[in-house]
Amino acid sequence: MSVFFEIHVDDVQRAVNFYKTIFGWNMSRNPGVPIEYFDIETGDSRGGLLQRPVKAPSLGQGTNAFICSLEVDNFDATAAKILSLGGMVALEKFPVVGRCWQGYFIDTEGNTFGIFEVDEKAGL
Repeated sequence: MSVFFEIHVDDVQRAVNFYKTIFGWNMSRNPGVPIEYFDIETGDSRGGLLQRPVKAPSLGQGTNAFICSLEVDNFDATAAKILSLGGMVALEKFPVVGRCWQGYFIDTEGNTFGIFEVDEKAGL
């Protein structure tokens, strides 16, 4: 089963820079869509980034969405990059025992996303 995801944002160019810089995604404006819409290619998955059609939820409000977590090679280095580009920690790094290190962040647009680093020794 393949997955297609969309990221709704307030500032399209700021968000494109945020995700391209952190994850190295290929992102390009799709001229066939009547709104400012960027196609995202991550390697294994495809997605889109677009202007949020309604007001963003308040920070601290529970998430009413499907949260994507992205596998990274180095959790700590990626977390530092996220924070340096204006992201915030939503839930500190924690072990999923015997599986990985997981954590959640809030991007520059108020969206929650996760990152994880596979480590079979996590929490042991």
